[in-house]
Amino acid sequence: MKPGLIGRLRKRALPLLLLAAANGSFAALPVPADGSAVLLVQGSNTVGAKLAPMLIAGLFEAEGFQDISIQPTEVENEQRVSARTRQGKAVIATVAAHGTGTGFAGLKNGQGDLAAASRPIKTSERAELAELGEMRSVKAEQVIAIDGLAIIVHPGNPIDSLTTTQLAGLFAGEIRNWRELGGQDLPVRLHARDDRSGTYDTFNELVLARQGKSLWSDARRYESNDELSRAVTLDAGAIGFTGLASLGKAKALAIADGDSQPMLPSRALVATEDYPLSRRLFLYAHPRQQTPWTAAYIEFIHSKAGQNIVERSGYVAQHVEAIRQTALADMPAFYQQLASEAQRLTVNFRFEEGSAQLDNKAQRDLERVTDYLRENGKLTDSAALVGFGDATGDPARAALLSKLRAMTVRRELNKRGVFLKEINGMGSELPVASNDAGSGRVKNRRVEVWVY
Repeated sequence: MKPGLIGRLRKRALPLLLLAAANGSFAALPVPADGSAVLLVQGSNTVGAKLAPMLIAGLFEAEGFQDISIQPTEVENEQRVSARTRQGKAVIATVAAHGTGTGFAGLKNGQGDLAAASRPIKTSERAELAELGEMRSVKAEQVIAIDGLAIIVHPGNPIDSLTTTQLAGLFAGEIRNWRELGGQDLPVRLHARDDRSGTYDTFNELVLARQGKSLWSDARRYESNDELSRAVTLDAGAIGFTGLASLGKAKALAIADGDSQPMLPSRALVATEDYPLSRRLFLYAHPRQQTPWTAAYIEFIHSKAGQNIVERSGYVAQHVEAIRQTALADMPAFYQQLASEAQRLTVNFRFEEGSAQLDNKAQRDLERVTDYLRENGKLTDSAALVGFGDATGDPARAALLSKLRAMTVRRELNKRGVFLKEINGMGSELPVASNDAGSGRVKNRRVEVWVY
């Protein structure tokens, strides 16, 4: 790890750790005398290749450890983070990044402290781990960063945007030449992640399976995002998908889903999760039994110091910022006026599927938004909420539900001392994803936060 980064981590992390020590949370963490690993993280390559080791190194630095390094082991896609205490005792943690599914297997067999995942836990995995407790609980499920699943092509490809329907046709092998999409007379060559990858699971769910299609057998498969991205930049007919942190020199395409406008995987659109192929990156912990190191790692990740590391790793942090949004001519008049007068915060509140209950990320976001408003002197009559819903066939019902969701967020913010200027419900207008699938409807059921 670079000395400069270590220094920056120390400056940002120590105030947080001193506060944590005062509260008795994770200061003076125990170091095993036998040299065994203090943390065992298994699972997603997207999380494990860079982000998880950097976050462990950040925690080690915050603990005051020295000689911190991140080194590959003799096993491909596995890394060891090592350090020494001031007394000279060795401290190590290991990260094995072989795909999201392997993380849940590690939790089940007791060989891992945390499962890194680039998708939410599946119903089947949740059932298999039920004996541990509720894996979707606030204690178990941790959203640690936001990622955009970028669709990448060779830098010389003239195509700039695709719909998710066109994407499905390409990766199913139904569109085999770029000229069918207005491009060059070149055969399409597919590059995809391997079956154990959460990146592949996400792409399959958001693009292929939703269209009732499967990946063409001629696709070249990869265990690593970076390896896939490098291959695409060397192949004029290539198209692939990768995490936002692995774009490299490849060209990212704008993607449209359903009635949404084509969107590039910009950091702002990914942060709000409006980008159609945005996704959350997770860590899953034992719901009932967590070591002091596991608990400390989770809290460090959610701290400002931890989220700064997320940002430097190439992913999108969960910091709250205010951004200008362009008012487009086809937007409703109210929304155009809002966009011209106020700024939008880079967070959307979302809800558990089929429920008015805020999801686990939203529980943390309530605190982040409150902190932002307090730090900027906007706790009273400065913020507005705009609720949205998915198309239900009944516009009046969609409008009512969208306002009820905004009222749910208002109630929670009121508890934290935030008093809003206004709330509005816009029903099923301005979808950011297709309403033809559950994942798209979840994205459309959102509450935006604006500040004047």
